Order: sequence, then C-alpha cells, then structure tokens
Amino acid sequence: MNQNQVTEREMLDQRQFAARVREKINDRAARLGRPLRAHIDTFGCQQNENDSEKLMGELTEMGFIPWDTRDGADFLILNTCAVREHAEQRVYGNLGALKKIKEKNPSVLIGLCGCMAQQPHIAQTIAEKYKHVDILFGPQALYRFPSLVWQRLDSGKNVVDILDEPGRIAEGIPQVRAQNFSAYVTIMSGCNNFCSYCIVPYVRGRERSRETEPILAEIRQLIDAGCREITLLGQNVNSYGKDLENGDDFAGLLRKINALDGDFRIKFMTSHPKDISKELLDTMASCEKICKHLHLPVQSGSNRVLEAMNRRYTREKYLETIAYARSVMPEITLTSDLIVGFPGETEEDFEETLSLVKEVRYEMLFSFLYSRRKGTPAYDRKDQIPYDVKLERFNRLLALQAEISAVQNEKLRGRVFRVLVTGTDEKQRDYLASRTESNKLVFFRGDPSLTGQIVPVRITEPKTWFLYAEREEEK
Repeated sequence: MNQNQVTEREMLDQRQFAARVREKINDRAARLGRPLRAHIDTFGCQQNENDSEKLMGELTEMGFIPWDTRDGADFLILNTCAVREHAEQRVYGNLGALKKIKEKNPSVLIGLCGCMAQQPHIAQTIAEKYKHVDILFGPQALYRFPSLVWQRLDSGKNVVDILDEPGRIAEGIPQVRAQNFSAYVTIMSGCNNFCSYCIVPYVRGRERSRETEPILAEIRQLIDAGCREITLLGQNVNSYGKDLENGDDFAGLLRKINALDGDFRIKFMTSHPKDISKELLDTMASCEKICKHLHLPVQSGSNRVLEAMNRRYTREKYLETIAYARSVMPEITLTSDLIVGFPGETEEDFEETLSLVKEVRYEMLFSFLYSRRKGTPAYDRKDQIPYDVKLERFNRLLALQAEISAVQNEKLRGRVFRVLVTGTDEKQRDYLASRTESNKLVFFRGDPSLTGQIVPVRITEPKTWFLYAEREEEK
C-alpha cells in the first residue's frame, strides 16, 4: 500500500464511528419529529469546495440531511481558507454571527475546519475566544470527522484536532456532490514548493498522490451517473505521481482518463510553471477530451521578484512554455494568477509584470494584492509595500487586462462553441449561464431543462468578461 494512504482498518473505524453517531442523531430526530439538518459555508479554493462535498457526505452518513441555509440547521460548519487575510477576517465575522445562533439554540453544533484552522496561533485564538465552536480541525483530519463528532457528542466537551502531520490520502470518504453534471476529483493533496508568500504547504502538508486506479474508478462512476465535466484538482497537478512507486505521471494519468468511454470533458488545476513539461502539453494537444485551456500562475513578470518568491523559474522560461503551448495548440486559452505588491517590488519590477501581460495576452487574470501570512518567509520582510502603492498598481493591472480581455473576446464574435449549461443565471433570470471548454462565461436564452447538457451556441455580443450567444442547431 502507498505509505501516504490511510489504511482500510482506519477507514472502517470511521465508518463505525459514523454509525454510532447516527444512532444518537436518529434518537434526537425522532424526538423532534424531523431529520437533523447540516449546512456548510465554504471559503477559498476548489479544493475546499471538494472537501465540503466530502464533509457533507460524512454528515449524511451520520444521519444529517443537507440544508441550504443556516436558519434551521442543527450542524453548522465553516470550511475556511488561509491564503489571504481577507478570507480570515470574513471567517471571524461569521463566527460572531454563529455565536448568536448558539445562544438562541445551545443544541446547535458548530464546526470550523480547513486551512485557517490548521494554523496553531489561529486555532489557539479560536479555542480561547470562540468557545461556541464545538469542533475545530484541519484538512488532514477530514477523514477522522466522524470520530471527532462522536467525541463531541459522547464527552460534551469541545474537540480540537490540528495535529502537525504531513497528511495522508484517504480513499472511500462518502461524498455529496454540489452538481451531478460537473464534478471535482482530487488527484493529489499538499505542496512541496514553499513559495515564500504561501501558507499552503504548512496547512495542507506535503505532496501525496492518489493511486491511479481509484481515480479512474471514481471518474467512471461519475461518467456512468451522467457527469459531463471532470475537473482534476491538486495544489500542483504537474507533480502528480512523483511519490508513487511505478505509477503514472500527470500526462500518463490524463491519457488514461481520456481513454475512458463517455461524452465528457477534462479540466485540471493548478499547474506550477516550474514542473510543466512538453509531454504534458503534447498530451493536451493530442487528447480530444482535454479542454484546450491552461491556467498557469506566473505571479510576477520580474525575475528578481520571482526569485524572492522562490518560484524556481524565470520570466524567459515561462514565456518559452507559453510559446510551446501555443505552437501545439493554436486555439489554447490562457489564464493566470498575479500578486501585486510583493515585498520589495519596485516600479521597474511591476512594469515587467505589465509587459509580460501585454506579451502573453491572457484571456483573464486572477490578481491579488500581496497578503502577509504569518509563518511564511515573506511575512518578516522589512520592505513591505504601502497599501496605497499596491492598490494603484493593482488598478493599472486591472485596466490593462480589461482592455486585453475585451479585444480577445471580440475576436469570438460569430464563432460557434460547445458550452456546458450550468443553469439559470441568478441576475438574468431569462438567460442560461454556461461555460466553454476554455472556461469563458456565456449567457444565452434557453429552456432550464438544458442544464447539465453540452450544446452549441453562436457568439453574438462579446463583453469584456463574458459573452452573449444564441442557441445553434446541432449538426
């Protein structure tokens, strides 16, 4: 067995704890005359969203039913993010609101989990100042959730599980998916890169890959259930398989998924530029089910800043990768992440970032002001950039990308794309929302029954950040 994998015995123990919790939950449900309800608020990345689906699967196994709102819920969980300070402040604000709920109904269980909970100084603060939190645990303890709930119910005392551990792969956790036509599949967890600004390796542990066959089995099950879009997740998917003995690398895994029967498409995130290979790009080009879209976070266009970030690639190497990707996939669309105002960033460094954006011409950027994370090397640097300087640079970057995105989208006018319909748009109720293979947001008029289907549309009115279209007849 993979040494990074939770044993079958350990997983069986958790199923037994779930059964014991269910007995208690069923007794209380009988007294109330209704099933007990569970609600999860998720902050952060797609990995957190996938973790929340597993938490809801475990809660369902324990006798709870999913509940859409906090009102009326018997178990409330905050699944937290630690990547940026803003996300943490939102969580603290929510904890205050949950305290009021607990005061009105002391029987409500409140849990806090995720990356924020794994940081010792934050866990201590929550345990000391937010005593209405019944269960506090980090990402590595997700598979132990049933035993933590049992411990809380059996002892009546608050439970904290934030052990400093490298993390392991747990197969067989039950899962309640947010959608039946689009699904996340985690192929690996953790990170070994230790970028100087990033807290993820400290809270998610070291890189560990799932074995290939369980991944393929999960995807087969999803396809058989009608799933049309599979998104593979990992902090650095390009490192997949490096810790497996005689296992597949990421390109090999993609080829095996592409060979599965069914009408579906494959996406993945996130890639690290230092690890992306020509073999991976060739695989993307040759496999018809893999979306020709690459999210490749560059973070900065300055070699000096990249070195300070410990990114371990240069601007030149990054641009070489982009050039090769476009040579084998002329239609590929590119998106990226950028950090503005990293400590020590000069105006000249920022101008290099702007020039890189102009050269690559991304379809979209996810840009962030640098956020200090306690416990990372960059936190203690004395050359922090003033907020007003960061904000001014950030606005210049947004303006540049808006100009580029508008031009890029205008090129799509009149073209036909196959889009996955995700449902009725919340703001434009007479439009359906959908996504192209390149993850562009497309709105068109149509029947809500098309949700979950892949249909052709013709772009009629490109906007800066999205596209309007008309339904095209199938050929």
